[in-house]
Parts: sequence; structure tokens; C-alpha cells
Amino acid sequence: MTSTVPLRRAAFGLALLFSAIAAWAEADAPFVSSARRALEADDFYRIQTLSEPRSSPDGLWVAYVVTRNDQAADESRSAIWLQSWDGKQGLAVTNPAHGTHAPRWSPDGRYLSYLATPTGADHEHLMLLDRRGGEPRSIYDTKDDIGAYDWSPDGARLVLAVRHSDEDPKAPKPIVIDAVHFKQDEEGYFAAGLRRHLVLLDVAGGTSTPLTGDAGFEEDLPTWSPDGRRIAFVRTRAAGIDDDGGEDIDVIDAQAGATPTRLARPFAPNAQELAWSPDGALVAYLQGLAPRYNAYMQDQLTVVAASGGQPRVLTAKLDRAVASYAFARDSASIIAAVEDDGTVHPVKLDLHDGTAFPIAVGDFVVTDLTAAGGHLAGLYSNDSAPSEVYAIEAAGLRKLTAHNDAWLAEIKIGSTRPLRFKSKDGTEVHGFAVEPPDFVPGKRYPTVLWIHGGPNGQDAHSFAFEEYQFRRHLLAAEGFVVLGVNYRGSSGRGSAYAQSILADWGHKEVEDLLAGVDAAVAQGLADPKRLGIGGWSYGGILTDYTIASDQRFKAAVSGAGSANQISMYGMDQYVLQYNAELGPPWRNPALWLKVSYPFFHADRIHTPTLFMGGDKDFNVPIAGGEQMYEALRTLEIPTELVVYPGEYHGFKRPSFLKDRAMRIAAWYGRYLLPEPSPSPAPGG
Repeated sequence: MTSTVPLRRAAFGLALLFSAIAAWAEADAPFVSSARRALEADDFYRIQTLSEPRSSPDGLWVAYVVTRNDQAADESRSAIWLQSWDGKQGLAVTNPAHGTHAPRWSPDGRYLSYLATPTGADHEHLMLLDRRGGEPRSIYDTKDDIGAYDWSPDGARLVLAVRHSDEDPKAPKPIVIDAVHFKQDEEGYFAAGLRRHLVLLDVAGGTSTPLTGDAGFEEDLPTWSPDGRRIAFVRTRAAGIDDDGGEDIDVIDAQAGATPTRLARPFAPNAQELAWSPDGALVAYLQGLAPRYNAYMQDQLTVVAASGGQPRVLTAKLDRAVASYAFARDSASIIAAVEDDGTVHPVKLDLHDGTAFPIAVGDFVVTDLTAAGGHLAGLYSNDSAPSEVYAIEAAGLRKLTAHNDAWLAEIKIGSTRPLRFKSKDGTEVHGFAVEPPDFVPGKRYPTVLWIHGGPNGQDAHSFAFEEYQFRRHLLAAEGFVVLGVNYRGSSGRGSAYAQSILADWGHKEVEDLLAGVDAAVAQGLADPKRLGIGGWSYGGILTDYTIASDQRFKAAVSGAGSANQISMYGMDQYVLQYNAELGPPWRNPALWLKVSYPFFHADRIHTPTLFMGGDKDFNVPIAGGEQMYEALRTLEIPTELVVYPGEYHGFKRPSFLKDRAMRIAAWYGRYLLPEPSPSPAPGG
């Protein structure tokens, strides 16, 4: 395994090691620490996040994005890096900048394209970098919003999914809405007629030609066939998914004036991923379940003949969600990253019958698979280390990058132990407990139950930046034992486990969460007199449910949550789920009142609660927290509301990430860290 990557010039002569990049490279230098320290909020500026790995056509290099929070600029900065397959050479090939992403190799491996906003520009450009040397240059610089894009197999053209808008921010126009799903967090409102379409771009000449343009449709995720004759893509009648939650998988000849042909129409509300088999015979995509199970979706890997026919679900036997996948170069199998009980591990799927063969199994998470030239790589993380690029080989996993090693050498991280326990009705539930760095066996600790969102998600053996495990380690560093429970509704345990809370929110999940706390108390970890609870998104919603059901918690944090679910109808982005799972409120008012019990029974809450959220959040609007804040203020329960301006559901501004972490720790510290007074002696 390569533990530290020396930075040097690559053999092919890239001359792009800028001074700003050199500052980043300090984190990859060997580091020896005599005394490690606890994790702290300022580490938001130290940790580096890796994403979007892409193998070169010969498989000898991996391009990927490295992102770090810039404290002075108060924004994230990203750069494209390259890592050699042998692990001996790693280097940055772009300057750190805000919003750099989507690296793609030209088929001959000579060029690397990516999306970025160049210095001085006010919109995103498609950039091209010649690996032999020279500065990156813009090859598509209209003000169109660029979505996915792909290289033609001959390297002469690119296909781009672009959304054109003539909107003048100084003279805004009314937004006309004509769809059920009319808003999305970070994207805003979907205006009628504003659609994304496919464009063919000539790389050498820079000219672009529309491939599609029907105003009644939206197209995205274009993917070129291996022979260069056709393009597969996703087509909908609305921006995003259609009103019924479905989307078309279409193919079209790669020439202007061609007519699309539908291959399949899956229900796919999650992120879609298309791929051609190397022999061009199949198109693979992700398929969801029935609309009623929208919130408990476990994406299944599906293939359909490129010539048309009946689709085949490859992962039906697994009963697990697919996180990413890549075809083997012989077109006989697919490697897929599969969620499984707190892990995500790679498996080899036989294309004939879907038989799965595990490649590597353990307490880790492997995602973002990329394959070329007979080599397979992905991002690997575990309980104590953020994601790095790893080679995935028959002999096992081999570390290729080491961006966070120097920083990790400074940090003392608490251990993560598994939790296995029975819920109230006997259901087996799994989770984790993160211990403080200086944990003393036999000592009871103030304990925080931090709840993952979703509910379709899982607490996993991962240390990904700003994900739940990283947040748990931050709280653990403050002296708390921190619990994560994969309550019913979570993924990783099969469809029946996930779907067991259908139209019954705040019931079985709460029982599972409380059983997890009971287990931590029974194991001697948790101090039953100093218990806290909190979460973000559905974790915030479950916080509201739980403190309205049980009064054992001395402090709570409800982030981006809601309790009056009736008021969320038409306000958030989930109306398709609500209509399919609960039915509209006027048809099932009793059910809607039932799932809104924390608000309508707020007088049962006695837990001091901190409410938080972003004022631009369309996922779970801040109104959900505002309503509960006003309810507790009216009831004279200690409460506080923190609104972060300009933030969506997932925060972007680094100073707000730090502020949020510090406020959460301080809130728990106020109510949980003081040692409880000893009980008076009998008769005293």
C-alpha cells in the first residue's frame, strides 16, 4: 500500500504545479506527531474531500477532484488531481478554484476536460487541458447551464446537456409553473418551458449543433455508445422527474435531426446513472420501486438491450441498494458498489443471471467506482479515515492517494464500536457508538443520539466530511459518547426493513432509537441522566417525534426538520411521495394529523431544543423549524432558533459549517456536561 504520495512532475510533462497548489500539497507531506490532539471545529479547514474519480482510457491514471474549505475566502476550493495506477506519482493539474468538477478523459487520453468558472467569469465553462502541457482553455463558454456531458469515442465531439436561459437578473420575470414537482433544493423553481437539451460540440472547431430541442421535454445524462453512432440519455416531460415519478431511457442517433427511441421507462426518483456495455449490446441504468415506496427506495441495477426489449433487473436477488457500478471490459459482468448493513462493498455481478460474488468485504465504504484498461478504482473510507482513491484488485484494496494522512497523524480519534439490540417488538436493530478519544472503559459518559437523515440512508463505517460519522467524531471529541442507529426505514437491511414504516412515521423509528439508547445504558456506556438527541433532515424530524414521545433527553438539536407535516405539502419538494404514500391531506386528514403529532402535541415536549436551518432550503424548508420554535417558546420550554442566510439543505459556506458544529456542541455542553448532583441519602 502507498501511504504517502510524493509530488513530482509526471513523465508526460505537465507543467502546472502552481504556488497555490503547492500550499495544498503540504497536507500530503510526511508528518510525525509526538502527541495527537482531539478533533475540533477548525478541522473543517484541514480535511480534504475527494470525489468524482475517473480512470484514464489505458487505466494507468485516475483523475479526481480534491476539495478543501478556504478560510480566508469563506468558500470551498477544488482542483483536479491525477494519480498513477502504481501509486508513485500524484499531482494537481488545475489551480484550486470554486466549483471545479466533472473531470473527463478524451478517448485517446491526451486531453482532460472539466467544468469550472474561470477567474473573472460569471458563469461555468467547459475547460480543456492538454496533458502534454499548456494552460487550460475554454471550449464552451455560453451562459447555458451545463449538466452532464460525454466524449465521443473518436474524440472529435462532445455531447452536452445544457439549459439555456435569457433571464436577466437585473430585470427578473414572473416564474410560470406547470408541473407537480416544481421546485428542488439548490435548483430553485422549475419554470415552464425552461428545459435542458442535448448539444453536439465539435472539439476542434468549437461549433455547437442542437441534437434535441423539443420544448415539451427535458434531456440529461447523455452517454455515447462504444461505436460512436448513438447516444443514450434520460428524457422527461418535466424538469426533473415526471409527475408520476418516472423517466424515459432513450437512445438517439448522434446526428442533428435524429428522432429518439425509448428503451425503458423506470421509476427512478434518485440519482440516475447510465452506462453502455463495452460491446455496445446493453444499456445499464438504476431502477426504483413503485412510487408508493419513494422514501424507502433501494435502487436496483437494470440492463436492457440497446436494440430494445424487456429490461432485466440484475440485483433483485441481493435485496440491497446499488451505489455505483462499472462494466467489466469483457461485457460479461458488472462491478457494483452495494450497501449492506452499515457498509458499502464491491461485488461482481454476472450479467447472465445476476449472481453476486463479493470482491472485498469489511467495515468500510467503497463508492464511486471507475474502470478502464482492465483496472478498477473507487473511493474508500472507514471509521477513522476520510475517503481516498483505492485500487480494487483481486488481491484486495490498495491505497493510491494520501491527501489526509498528514492531518490524520495529528488527530486522536475515538473508537467506533458496533451496537446490536432488540427493539420494543423484538426486531433486531444495528448501529454504532463512537467513543471519546480518551475513553475510559467502565465509565459512563454523557451521550448524544445523532440520527441520520433519509430515512432512506444508513449510518455506515465511513468518515466522509460533513457526513454523520464525521459529525459524531466532532461531538465525541467534546467528551460525548455518540450513537448512530439504523432504525427501520434505513437502507442496508433490505426492502422489507426499509418499507416497514410506510405511512407510519415516528412510530417504529422512535422505538428503535429509544432501544438503542437503552442498549448503550445497559452496556455501561451512556449516563442515563445525561442524554441528548439530534439530527439533520429526517434526523431532525425524528428528533421532534422522539422528544414528543419520551422525556428522558435533557437536550435536543433539530436541524432542517419539520413536525407539522400538513404544512409541508406544497412547500417542500416531496409532493410526489406524499401523494403516493399518504394520499393528499384532504383525502386522509386523520393520517396527516397522526404523522404531525409532535406539533399538535407540542405540550408533551419538555426538552430544551435548538432548531437550525438554511433560509433557502427547499428540501425541508426552515418554516418546519420555525413552527416548532414558536411552539416551544409559547410553552416556555428553553429553545433557540438559528437561521443561516443563503444556505440550502446542505451547507456550503465553511464559516457556517464551523459555526453550526460549535453551536451544536455548546448546546449539548450546556445541558449534558455538568456532572449530575448525587441523589440525597435516604431520610436526608
